[in-house]
Amino acid sequence: MLRWILMFLVLAIVAGALGFTNVAGGAIAIAQTLFYIFLILLVLTIVVHLTRGGGTKKDP
Repeated sequence: MLRWILMFLVLAIVAGALGFTNVAGGAIAIAQTLFYIFLILLVLTIVVHLTRGGGTKKDP
């Protein structure tokens, strides 16, 4: 998912440099949305990892 964010970011920068403002605005909006989704999933993963005891438990 991080790859998609970076691709849309590069697309927005290139489109902005060439003057395609509608394309740049759309790419920035998509990149921001993907970033926030990725950030929420990261936080959820960390919370689940911490509540389950921090990894796999081995039997003695």
